[in-house]
Amino acid sequence: MHPYKRNMICSGLLAAMTLAGSAQAQNMLEEVVVTATKRAVSLDDFSGGANVLGADSLGPGGIENVRDMSVAVPNMSIGDQFGFARVFIRGIGMTSIDIGGEGAVAFLQDGAIIPRPAAQLSGMFDLEQVEVLRGPQGTLYGRGATAGAINLVTAKPGDEFSGFANFTAGNYGLTTLEGAVDLPATPELGIRLATKIEKRDGYGDNLFSGADIDDRDAQAYRATIAYKPDSNWDANLSLQYYEEDDNNFGFHYFGPSAGSAGGAPFAVLFLGADTVFDVGGSLYDIYSDQEAINQREGYGGILTLNFELSEDMSLRSVTSLQGIDRFLRDDLDSTAENLFGRNDYVEESDSFGQEFVLNFSGDGYDILAGVMYLQEDLYGNVLVPLENSCLVLAPDLCGTPIGDVINSGRYEQNGDVDITAYGAFAEVTYPLSDTFTVIAGLRYNYEERKGTGFFRFDAAGIDISTDKSADWDDITPRLTLEYRSDSDSLLYATYTQAFKSGVINTGSLSDPLDPETVDAFEVGYKWSREDGTLSWALAGFYYDYQDLQISFVDATSTVTTINAAEAENYGLEFEMNAKLTEGVSIDLFATYLSAEYKEFFNGDYANGFAIADLSGNTLPNAPEYTAKLGINYDTSLGNGDLRLRGEVYYQDEVFFTEWNRADAYQDGYGLINASVDYAFADGNWMLSLWGRNLSDEEVISNNIITAPLYNSVRVGSMLPPRTYGASVMYQF
Repeated sequence: MHPYKRNMICSGLLAAMTLAGSAQAQNMLEEVVVTATKRAVSLDDFSGGANVLGADSLGPGGIENVRDMSVAVPNMSIGDQFGFARVFIRGIGMTSIDIGGEGAVAFLQDGAIIPRPAAQLSGMFDLEQVEVLRGPQGTLYGRGATAGAINLVTAKPGDEFSGFANFTAGNYGLTTLEGAVDLPATPELGIRLATKIEKRDGYGDNLFSGADIDDRDAQAYRATIAYKPDSNWDANLSLQYYEEDDNNFGFHYFGPSAGSAGGAPFAVLFLGADTVFDVGGSLYDIYSDQEAINQREGYGGILTLNFELSEDMSLRSVTSLQGIDRFLRDDLDSTAENLFGRNDYVEESDSFGQEFVLNFSGDGYDILAGVMYLQEDLYGNVLVPLENSCLVLAPDLCGTPIGDVINSGRYEQNGDVDITAYGAFAEVTYPLSDTFTVIAGLRYNYEERKGTGFFRFDAAGIDISTDKSADWDDITPRLTLEYRSDSDSLLYATYTQAFKSGVINTGSLSDPLDPETVDAFEVGYKWSREDGTLSWALAGFYYDYQDLQISFVDATSTVTTINAAEAENYGLEFEMNAKLTEGVSIDLFATYLSAEYKEFFNGDYANGFAIADLSGNTLPNAPEYTAKLGINYDTSLGNGDLRLRGEVYYQDEVFFTEWNRADAYQDGYGLINASVDYAFADGNWMLSLWGRNLSDEEVISNNIITAPLYNSVRVGSMLPPRTYGASVMYQF
């Protein structure tokens, strides 16, 4: 049964992740598996932190993008930047601000790697579930999974004509249409067509031009073809296209930093310009002569082949093509004056991936083995025209030929990077006794990058080639010991290493970066009552992190990325799901995290870029405490089923830079979300009323300190304000 239909006709049951306790809910619990582990593993049997977000928790009013996941996944925090989400799990995530940078969370769709962070949000529609593995996945994924992995599992074609349509309307002019239809051609061949079209007004305004800021105009389409001629093999081909054209992802001005001479943007000091606060704006608004432009389009194709080679052996092949072209424009001077502030950001990527995974069940042991290959062609261009720069650099020369030359200068990073990666891994699961099981794994990783291009910064007299190349390899082991005293509990201890590839950024002056590596230790205990009315999990972890790749803007206003830091992360995670009465259930988590640099020296923007010892400072986007409590009430009403849900989420304070100052900081905050769902008795219609951030908290999701060229002011992104709406869903 398709998840949307189950959601409508069984809305009185809790979602798989709430682990409700009726016999039927227990059966649902048994079906919750994690496929991101490259084999079907029950959530309760996975020896590590994991979450599976079911289809009924995805969509309007629930989880629509990666940013929303922090409310549902323990120890996850999100920081928006340059049009993509910087995902952090257990204090580890994407710290690069340079073009070509990559995250520390492996992001997949149906098991295929999506290499570009800006393309990782495009597939979040018509999903069966989203799987999140918390903690390093060095054996399974290698090159980019030091923090964890996220896998989007798309809905597959059914064997009868059916489908759904979901229409949503909300504040800020929100309208969303999402739908899918199954078209069975023959008993062996099925087709599924899906789409999502979303439009929304901005959460703020450009008070200079009157245009929206952070609006949304996006559409996505997917066609999936499933072919199963017999029980020995099957094929699944998914083709996807998406596009966006709006004023989303704007740079918001938050004020001066500790390094801002005169305490304002240069356009204010030299031209008497106004900022957004001078004209009565809020944090959601901007005041700029440049519109925040977001244009992107992308495609994806994933072919999955499954072969049953024998009763004990299966082989899976995953072949993928991915591509994205995007253009982003923002205003770095943060005013309506045209003072060398326009930032044009171009990224183009085309990639090919291939993976083979073999599962074998022997006499008392299991083997999981695989090989992978990835080829990516990446182009990037960051262009900042230095218009009117003579007003700051040489005001006496403005209007002269020399002044015209100064004003015609530019800052530009322009280049290509060719990326080739491959790896091979094997894991053996062997029961030592009826209660003890050992899992041992090993992976070999290799990556090569070749960069060509140039860096030009006329204000500093730089115009040089950035051609360079490098390659890296590493071997990452895993060892896990599991203890089961009965079928309801799991005690585990695991050690693993993980490897994040070295980097060559496009058109960057920085030398090739060495890989990041982490040695991770985790112990945990999971328990569930046999009748399914109560389950809980406790995990503790310790990370020794080496060679963190850190990006910052140096004294010459140049983006620099270095291997500069060692860090130590440790923490605790507690999760519980309980059915309190026949109609009332709760789900909660609480986490503690300590994430500190152990060795890190860097230039300090607040003190003339003098080298400072940052050891002991907290890593960016690493809240010490997070917690979530959700309450569900299910009952029959009239001839249908009613479900009420409310949830409260709290995140402790975070710093956005390694300097741990109040000028790049978000205080602890709480979010309140609620929904009311009513499923009509005919099983075809459902009405949902929902609201998010009901207390209308103003939350900064990312804050960077700009270059000295812009007087080191603060710019960044905001989480959405209070949103609410209604959704009507029809299943046929």
